[in-house]
Amino acid sequence: MHDELEIAIQRIEDANDLPLPAYQTDGSAGMDLLAAVVGVTIVLPGERAAVPAGIRIALPDGYEAQVRGRSGLARHHGITLANGVGTIDSDYRGPVQVLLVNLGSEPFEIHRGDRIAQLVVAPVTRARWKIVGDLDATARGDGGFGHTGRGGSA
Repeated sequence: MHDELEIAIQRIEDANDLPLPAYQTDGSAGMDLLAAVVGVTIVLPGERAAVPAGIRIALPDGYEAQVRGRSGLARHHGITLANGVGTIDSDYRGPVQVLLVNLGSEPFEIHRGDRIAQLVVAPVTRARWKIVGDLDATARGDGGFGHTGRGGSA
């Protein structure tokens, strides 16, 4: 059994024929976002495109929606998100768009209704800073950016 959160959603007028974002399996963390393009949109290698998802949402205060890439598109076509992970804040009411980038070597066609990204709804924790003289010590300390080596036998 999963906790459920009711979220207000509005279809954009020219996307009434498309299904709403949906989970594909019982264990899915993200709902698929569909391309609400007219005809075919082609993203050439190295290019970016803002692809409409055909919806607007009203997240409750204390939540965000993360727009994440689809692993199959990345693996097979080099299609990923230009901004890594997109964030939709609870006070945003504009159209949801997916910022795709083609890192592959071939043009990529986006057709109406294609699954182009995932939408994960998550709670937000607000942080506040506390200035201190020293940070607590850890075994890692200030080691970063490869300080543990490459891994494996190389």
